[in-house]
Amino acid sequence: MSVIPDAVPEGRIYHWLRWQTLIWIIACAFMLYFRWAAIHWYSLPDTDDNMRMAQVHALLNGQGWYDLRQYKLNPPLGFDIHWSRLVDLPIAGIELLVRPFAGTAVAEKTAAAIAPMLPLWVAMAAMGLAVRRLVARDSFAVAAGLILCCSSAMLMFSPLRVDHHGWQLAMLVLTIAGLADRNTMRGGLTMGLSSAVSLTIGLELMPFLVIAGAASVLRWVWDMDEAARLRGYALALAGGCALGYAGFTSYASSVARCDVLSPVWLSAMVTAGVLAFGLSYLTAANTRIRLGAAAIGGAFLVAAFALVWPQCLGRPEQISPELASKWFNNIREAKPLYTQPWTTFVMVVALPVVGVIGSFWTAWHARAQGRFGAWAPVALVSLVSLLLVLWQTRQGPAAQLMAVPGATALVWYLVPKFRNSGSMLMRTVGVVAVILLVSGVAVPVAVDQFPAAPVTARSKAIGRANARCATLPALAPIARLPATTIFTFVDMGPRLINVTPQKAIAGPYHRNGDAILDVHHAFDGTPETAHAIMVKHGATLLLTCPNMSESTIYRSRSPNGFYSRLAKGEKFAWLEPMPLPAGSPLLLWRIR
Repeated sequence: MSVIPDAVPEGRIYHWLRWQTLIWIIACAFMLYFRWAAIHWYSLPDTDDNMRMAQVHALLNGQGWYDLRQYKLNPPLGFDIHWSRLVDLPIAGIELLVRPFAGTAVAEKTAAAIAPMLPLWVAMAAMGLAVRRLVARDSFAVAAGLILCCSSAMLMFSPLRVDHHGWQLAMLVLTIAGLADRNTMRGGLTMGLSSAVSLTIGLELMPFLVIAGAASVLRWVWDMDEAARLRGYALALAGGCALGYAGFTSYASSVARCDVLSPVWLSAMVTAGVLAFGLSYLTAANTRIRLGAAAIGGAFLVAAFALVWPQCLGRPEQISPELASKWFNNIREAKPLYTQPWTTFVMVVALPVVGVIGSFWTAWHARAQGRFGAWAPVALVSLVSLLLVLWQTRQGPAAQLMAVPGATALVWYLVPKFRNSGSMLMRTVGVVAVILLVSGVAVPVAVDQFPAAPVTARSKAIGRANARCATLPALAPIARLPATTIFTFVDMGPRLINVTPQKAIAGPYHRNGDAILDVHHAFDGTPETAHAIMVKHGATLLLTCPNMSESTIYRSRSPNGFYSRLAKGEKFAWLEPMPLPAGSPLLLWRIR
């Protein structure tokens, strides 16, 4: 069976989109059902989700559109977060709609539950477009099912995951849909606009977008008829980034910053757009000439960036070596995937490996039908995605989604082969085996057959502390106290400022680096050092969560440091214990 589609009648497009929307609604219903308890207790899964809600609260309470300074962390100065208001819009909109009917608390929970599922529809619709163009007209349902099997990616679309990654993933899939579009100008415009929106939100998926852009250029090198796609991409990328900068870049990011769509990356994207636009008008019939021109343009772009913005050639966070060693290098998602437990490694890479195999196999067989140019960029993006996830665990969701077109092609080709077999056993077992293996559903089952690592008393205690300390019941007594500044763990900061009127010192954000180091110096240093740092920040209370993951770092790194001595029960004259309800997982002191 061919995996290359016939032309799609325009009148049928909305027919498949209705079915795609129905699949999305069913998936959302299941996610809401399984996450209902977490929604009820407003158990946002990550520090970034709490910070996002805190930013939305500030916006709804009158903070300026271009003022992204979070004043409840590191008071009274606050710190400028490197995010965008773009993702705040759907959250704030839902909250404003619900608040008059159900009150603020319910409105917040509703917004946090619904907003993350909206980009899932965009991702499904965009993937449906991509596979209809690449595989077959009716393969959208297979692609939707495979998206639901992307375990890492689906976490980014689940209720309460209000951070910006879901929207970035949706824009990445839309970029692939543009690559696959037979209407070259429309495809290029789609690619450029989706890339610009993603960059306006954040730079996390920059490597994927660079590869997609490079694939578009190489496609033009291969086939001059792709000039319109390259031209549309160039115009939309440059113009979209300019509009994104004008509409969403904060005051603090309007200077030369490397971690956001600042003048640094705006100039780079506009220059890239101008170069690509110029290349699209090169009429040389010789492929080598076009390849040479593309290489010269790429070299000029890289050289100009290095000369004008040399400070941005390294880490975009621009953090100090001390901050990297004490904090950033301990972030799990920033580590290479091969440093994670083998079970995590296998479950994340299973689908990307299948996607690479499927996309390259299909690209090879598509040559006979003149569709190699459509599949080759998808295969390239799929391969680079697999390599990127080995570099950083946080790239896992994108790598899984980029595997869906190739995996869909495999399912679409192999299932009919088994289904048409003369053996009933082959028809049954073969089809089931293909679906289980290609989708990766069989991987968790296989992993469960191996004995799990023994659960120790220490790991149980850490798990209990992580689960309990940030809950609403645990923080309710803290919320009832008069508003003040509380010195606490870095990872407790965003949750504390989101669900209580209190202020904190630090959150896990690189622009908050000096405050992060102050927290580490306090807990690692002597009691005298800790007291001086707390007084410097105007903190009146000290809040800890014994056995929370962050606390184990201080205890293992500084066994004679302030926190280790405090955790062992040592008393200090400048700390006065304050009562909390029986069974509270937290400890609270007044700082004298």
